Amino acid sequence: MNKTAVIDVVGLSASLIGDHMPFLKAYTSSRNLVTIEPMLPAVTTAVQSTYLTGKWPSEHGIVGNGWYDREECEVKFWKQSNKWVLAEKIWEKAKREDPSFSCAQMFWWYNMYSSADYSVTPRPNYLADGRKIPDCYSHPAGLRDYLQEKLGQFPLFHFWGPGADIRSTRWIADASILTDQQYDPTLSLIYLPHLDYCLQKYGPDLSRISAELQAVDQVIKDLVQYYEGRKAEVIILSEYGIAPVSRPIHLNRLFREQGLLQIRVERGLELLDAGASRAFAVADHQVAHVYINDPSCTGEVLSLLEKVKGVDLIMDREAQAAHHIDHQRAGDLVVTADRDSWFTYYFWLDDAKAPDYARCVDIHKKPGYDPVEMFMSSKWRAAYKLLRKKAGFRYVMDVIPLDATLIKGSHGITGTDTSFHPVLISGRRPLQSPLQAIDVFDVLWQTLSAPAHDKPGT
Repeated sequence: MNKTAVIDVVGLSASLIGDHMPFLKAYTSSRNLVTIEPMLPAVTTAVQSTYLTGKWPSEHGIVGNGWYDREECEVKFWKQSNKWVLAEKIWEKAKREDPSFSCAQMFWWYNMYSSADYSVTPRPNYLADGRKIPDCYSHPAGLRDYLQEKLGQFPLFHFWGPGADIRSTRWIADASILTDQQYDPTLSLIYLPHLDYCLQKYGPDLSRISAELQAVDQVIKDLVQYYEGRKAEVIILSEYGIAPVSRPIHLNRLFREQGLLQIRVERGLELLDAGASRAFAVADHQVAHVYINDPSCTGEVLSLLEKVKGVDLIMDREAQAAHHIDHQRAGDLVVTADRDSWFTYYFWLDDAKAPDYARCVDIHKKPGYDPVEMFMSSKWRAAYKLLRKKAGFRYVMDVIPLDATLIKGSHGITGTDTSFHPVLISGRRPLQSPLQAIDVFDVLWQTLSAPAHDKPGT
């Protein structure tokens, strides 16, 4: 098997590769760049699972970054166990072909308890007093200690939230290099999240994100030069591009107003009661899974959705099959937004009654994805909270605004302009463009297994 590094630059599209990314612009000019047709849903966990299995969500089961657990009657986002991916992964196939093959999974999702040889993924410590301490999880366990001894504590609060910046991406890149030096894996899967932050906050506005593009460009340069120095083949790809949006859609507020969604009140604040609701939506960027606990209201739900400005497709099970997302974990209806819109999880009608987690970075409690977590309502309030922390007092870091109009970029749908499609950059002979998402598996496999005469420069 050929030593290979796959660098996943989140949010990268052809529209960004220009003067603001000088290394990648020059590098791409001597390589082959192809676009990848956005799949449904074009979100991190689903796309990564398709790339690594060569199967659609209807087969591997990852229908989004989260979904409704019908048995536990709970919405769960950002699960970590690799057991959720119900298909063979590329490293498992490679090990059958070549017992000496090894794989390092550096922050690609579903990274815990996988059969990969080496893995590192975010995993904070949740203490009994309510504090969340930055940390990561690794296999083997000693790799976590080695990396944090060399690089410092994993910068979790710079990986997501209002403090997200290039530091987490740089840490992941440096950790990937150290892991390669330590173990020399055949395949390294490296996740660079940085562009996800600025593109969702500001959209593809080069005047706002130029410095961010340059920062990630330098990280890409360092990785490419290192791995090419190790005689590895390098593939740079992305899961989706991020396109401009301006309209948030609050489906759960609509369902509540129509008596379909139920809430419960605790300490004067409102919580979504999914199990008691007749229907509700699990929002995931520009895709929403609508779960209907009472089938008798299906017609009413359909009628409501058809009238919502910004809703594009409304897919029942038959239509879901045509888009390869028909799995038991998917909603009874799957809804997509138009190009200018995205879905919030918001279900309260009065901000004063919003749940306490709404104003916090809390990716596991929220019954849907919340990109507004990247903004801060008040730096002074955050400073006050940190002072309480340092003084040893209890505190809640409730500094996230409730204004969904702040978000200027999103993803998840298939019908975006081609300039915002994800890309794959390789030094191999020209590939057919555009690729389907399931074709990426074949590109990775051919790169790993190709004989010497098919390698670049031979």
